[in-house]
Amino acid sequence: MADPPSRKIQLRVSNQKAYVWDVEDLAALRADHHICGVLTGTLPHLSQQNVFLGVPLLLLPEEAVLLVSKQLAVFVDDSTAHRTPAHEELVQWNAERTAHVAAQIAGAEAKDAEQRGAANRALSEDAVRKRRAREEKRAAAARAKAIAEGADPDSVVLVVPTPQERPDTPSASANANTVYTVTVPADSAAELPWYAPEAATYATLEDAKAAGVWTYPSTSFERAKCEVFRDLWEKGHFMGGGIKFGGDFLVYPGDPLRYHSHFVATVHESPVAKIRPMEIVAHGRLGTATKKAHLLCGWDEAKQEVSYYSIEWAGFG
Repeated sequence: MADPPSRKIQLRVSNQKAYVWDVEDLAALRADHHICGVLTGTLPHLSQQNVFLGVPLLLLPEEAVLLVSKQLAVFVDDSTAHRTPAHEELVQWNAERTAHVAAQIAGAEAKDAEQRGAANRALSEDAVRKRRAREEKRAAAARAKAIAEGADPDSVVLVVPTPQERPDTPSASANANTVYTVTVPADSAAELPWYAPEAATYATLEDAKAAGVWTYPSTSFERAKCEVFRDLWEKGHFMGGGIKFGGDFLVYPGDPLRYHSHFVATVHESPVAKIRPMEIVAHGRLGTATKKAHLLCGWDEAKQEVSYYSIEWAGFG
């Protein structure tokens, strides 16, 4: 097992649930530690749907326990780490964001004006000549019309207007109709002056439980689930919630974005736990219907090891 990273992932705990807010941590969890979690946040511009979701990432309790026990992450009591900001701090924070947006708009306007000026200066002599030829043709047609209507030819003067180039700076109407894209700075929690996680960080499960921040696992069944999850994780599998398929976990051979799960895992507190025949039939039929094998996982507390039995439906006769 590789040495734990110097920078540990912060798991923000709220109501006994572990969340990850940093996008870089999300990428590291999936790419380096094959931990997926579930995105639960709405997107700013797509808030009226629940198909495409964003941060925070909600972790399974087994995932959180594994990360902390492997020294890959720490628990942060989110409610304690945040303090109520003073009014002056909020005013300053908002002023800095407004100034940042105003600077972006000013820079975009300057760039737009420069591009307009460059376009005007790039107006070729050929374009000017063609425009002047059109004006001469119109003036000649107007003179011929005046003479045809009986005007004195000597009194009709051919006037050709000089082609005018566009101004180098955008007009007021152009500015009014111009749309600029600006980026509103999204400060990370570490950059906020009213967020101080140092006093609310717990590096071990024991410390977090003693502080009342984290209580999982608290029963023999929960401990069995954590041990089965750890064993499958150490074998290189990706795991997800298996409630939709009648089990505790879905077991993937690789990233769920690329692979379908091969197993639905059900955890039992003991390798000699009693299972009703109807459960075996149900697991086998459901697994076959969803093109998976059902995995019965038993945790032996005395031997500190996990045993596995797979169920697949087979025809008879």
